[in-house]
Formats: sequence, structure tokens, C-alpha cells
Amino acid sequence: MTPSAMDDVRALAYRLLLQMDRRPAHPDRLLRVALGRNPSMDPRDRALLTELVYGVLRWRQRLDWHAQVLSEGGKIDPDVLVLLRLGLYQILFLRRIPPHAAVHETVELAKIAHGKRVVGFVNAVLRGALRVGDAWPWPDPRQDPVTWLSVVTSHPVWFAEYALKRWGFEEARAVLAANNEPAGTTCRVNPLKARQDEVIRWFQEREVASEPSPIVPEAVRLGSLRMDLGASDPFVRGWIQVQDEASQMVSLVLDPRPGERVLDLCAGFGGKTTHCAALMGDHGEVVAVDREAWKLEGLRENAERQGIRCIQIVASDALDLDPAQTGLFDRVLVDAPCTGFGVLRRNPDIKWRRAARSPYRASLTQKAFLRQAARFVRRGGILVYATCTIFELENQGVAEAFSRDFREWRLEPAAEVLPELCRGMTDGPYLVTWPHRHGTDGFFAARWRRL
Repeated sequence: MTPSAMDDVRALAYRLLLQMDRRPAHPDRLLRVALGRNPSMDPRDRALLTELVYGVLRWRQRLDWHAQVLSEGGKIDPDVLVLLRLGLYQILFLRRIPPHAAVHETVELAKIAHGKRVVGFVNAVLRGALRVGDAWPWPDPRQDPVTWLSVVTSHPVWFAEYALKRWGFEEARAVLAANNEPAGTTCRVNPLKARQDEVIRWFQEREVASEPSPIVPEAVRLGSLRMDLGASDPFVRGWIQVQDEASQMVSLVLDPRPGERVLDLCAGFGGKTTHCAALMGDHGEVVAVDREAWKLEGLRENAERQGIRCIQIVASDALDLDPAQTGLFDRVLVDAPCTGFGVLRRNPDIKWRRAARSPYRASLTQKAFLRQAARFVRRGGILVYATCTIFELENQGVAEAFSRDFREWRLEPAAEVLPELCRGMTDGPYLVTWPHRHGTDGFFAARWRRL
């Protein structure tokens, strides 16, 4: 990687981070667009760009603390703070970039983006980080555990307070630390097109570590990738779908059977939708509902790639749907909108787009979605409620309220329908997974049968 290429990568990373700081946006989508506009970018440059964007998002709270210490608590312009985050991340976290080079190139960026006064300030702060080395005045975990958790593990103060109150210091530290570990890559094998051993052999022949998942049947864990998985033969041919093991377990809790009618009320890109169809052997009908046209287009592409024909796509707000038009279903899945705190390993930007009242506000929406979903289930049918978050208010709270208010439904233990490999992932009657305990995303699922 040439110095000029690295400069271009830093400048692009700064622009993307600045864009997200000014207006919430999904980093994966921004990166896809940016990389799509630079198709000739060297793979190492692409990897560095992704590392810089996700690294700064992941460690933002800690980087801001470093900047405040070095500027002695002075007010920092938001655009300049984004630039300092980028420089400090390289100095403090990226060992393969020489610290002095990180300082120099960040100062050069400041010259392009800001005036002389800012250049001097950025230079002083970053060189101050070099002088401090490892001797930072960290908060005292015994006197102020909330601040320590917030700074050291880079989470909002409100979430550090919640974690400490719910789990105590040691487990809270484990939960928050796990959120900063980059998630591994897991694939779901599509049985309509391939076998698990075929997929494993294909990757092993290309010197990519791969092994069967120890907790989910037909899943494959992949090691470090030096290829674009989305352009690989197994993906293009529809042998695999990239999907975390916890997400796969949700469809296993629903347990759809061939010939049934299944409704996925919040389908998104269709990871669970296509999984349900595959579990049904592509026999029956899966109705996939979402209001976002761009997501439904991704779902359509996913289904075609995997050779699935039993999915019917409906563009609609789930709350506007009427069972008089669709008919009733044997099984209904509501993968409800949530705060997303179970997938912070993959989406660290979520930490900065939520507030202390977000779980409560989300729970109100989730209750409405669950009540709506129940209208579509035939007598004797199954209803599954799922989230990718870890807040009790959104998970057990919503499930218990539904069980209390709707007496014609019986809560069924998830362990009774999950494959034996998955049965350690339950808490009481619910599916509950944790990054720090299971190495998966944090998911929740509850299952009821209509009497």
C-alpha cells in the first residue's frame, strides 16, 4: 500500500465518519456505496477503510475521552472531533501504522478540511497522545464504576448504568467487552442446493478455515477471509446465506413444516424468510411483508439466488395488513423492530443512535406488532416473537405482557422444538443468546400456540 493510497483511504474514512456524525446512516451501506465507486481499490486499502470506519465507531466514547483529556476539557468542534477520533484510533489501536505517520497524515487532512488554527490544535492533541503513551489517568473502577465501564469499554453512560444495575460489575464488564469483539462469519447452508460437507470442503480447498457449527445444524463457521464472500462461488450459486447462528435459531423456534402457510411480518432482506422456506423444502407458501422496497428487492435477489420459489412478497406496513385479505397462517413470525443492542459487534453505530428511553419506546411498538401478528394465526397455529436486543423491557417484558393479556394462547418452551445442539441457548421458556456467553449475536425469541 503506497503512502498516497493510505492518504486517500484516510480522507475517504473521514468523509464517511463525518457524514454519519451529521446524520445517522448505516456504515455498511455507506461503505458499499463508497467501495462501489472505487472498484479498482486495492483489497488492502478496502480492508483498511473498513477497519478505520468500524474501529472509530466501535471505540468512539473512549476516543472522545482521550481527546478531552488531551485538550484539558476544552470545547471541540464536532467536525474536528471526528478528525481527532480518526487520528487517535490509528495511534492507540492500529499497531501496523507507525504513530508518527498517523499524526502526520491526520494533520495533512486537517490542512485540507480546516484552517491553520485547527491544524495546530490537531497536531498538539495527537502529539500529546504520543507523549502520554500508556500512562492515561483512567477512571477508578471502584469509586466510579459507571464512568470506568463507559470509557474503557466505549459505551454510552446510560447503558453502562443499566448494565451495572442489571448484572453487577464483573458480568457487565464481560457483556460490554464482548460488544467490542468483531463478530465471526457464519453461513447457513441451503439444503436445496448443497450439503454442509460440500461447503466446508470448498473453503478448505482454498485455505479458508471452516468447520461445522457446534450449536446449530447445517451452519458453517468460517475463519479469516481473504476474499469477497459475496462474490464467492458458494454464495453466488446459492449454497450459503451469511447469517449468525442466533438468527438461524429463530427460524428453528418457528419450526415451519412443508406444505404450511407461513407469514414473516417483518421480513427485511429475508435471512429468516429464506431459512423458513428452506426448512419447508420449498413446499408450501411463505408470505414476506416489509414496507421498505429496497429491502424487499434484496429479499427477492436472495430467494432467486437460493432457488426458492415459494416466497410471496408483499410491500406493506405490517400494521396496515388485514387478515381478511391474506387469510390465516399456520405459523407467523414477527421479527420486531428493536434497539439492536444484541448486534453491536456488527453494528457499533447503534450505540450512538439510541438513548435511555429507547427500549421503552421500542417495547410499545413491539407490543403493537405482536398484537397485529396474532390476528393472522389460525387456531392451533404458532406465533413467534423475536428481537436482536438484550433489554428485558423489549424481550421478556413484551412476551409476558402478551401472555398475560391474551389467554387464548399457550406459551411453549423453545427447548421443546429446538434441535439438541441449540438447547443450551434457552432461559426458561425463551430462546436467549449472548455474545459473551455463546459467541453469537444477542437474540430473544418466544413461541406461543393458539388454543
